Amino acid sequence: MKHQLPKLPYAYNALEPYIDEQTMIIHHSKHHQGYVDKLNAALEKYPEFQKKSLEDLLKNINSLPKELQGPVSKNGGGHYNHSLFWGMMTSDKNQNPGNELLEIFKKDFGGFENFKEAFSAEALSVFGSGWAWLIIIDGALKIISSQNQDNPIMRGNKEPLLGLDVWEHAYYLKYQNRRAEYIQNWWNVVNWEKINESYKQLR
Repeated sequence: MKHQLPKLPYAYNALEPYIDEQTMIIHHSKHHQGYVDKLNAALEKYPEFQKKSLEDLLKNINSLPKELQGPVSKNGGGHYNHSLFWGMMTSDKNQNPGNELLEIFKKDFGGFENFKEAFSAEALSVFGSGWAWLIIIDGALKIISSQNQDNPIMRGNKEPLLGLDVWEHAYYLKYQNRRAEYIQNWWNVVNWEKINESYKQLR
């Protein structure tokens, strides 16, 4: 069964003014679609792997044939990361974490604002293209980053709670080289309701 581009849970202009409509159109319908198309093309010669879920392919990336590992890592990773990313944002702007998450942020980072600063710094520090992630390790929240389209499940971790795309295609039309401004504005569209649900499932 071929992998498919998921529909956005909101309109292309729903995240304005923080993420512009043109960026969302290109990011979703061109970049994400490109990852899906290239992943399907890479799997055409491997019918036994076409039956596996995207998560299974990525979690077991090192067990794939050598010639398939690169395409799945790049394009499967891109498909997986972006599929999560769209749901981690919402048109219901200025949501806040619930009391439970706020307590966890206080325990693991010294407070919510400290967490935001640490996560933003991690995202800003990514050299070139990549992602910043919030994950759970041994019951505690941790902030990590990855290059290109790598992601936490490829490292043996659980599905990330939160992820931020800092590839230039995610922000350059609006923010040019001002990645810090993009990161700061992105906090206005974080889907904390979704993050809370994920935390309850993954903790």
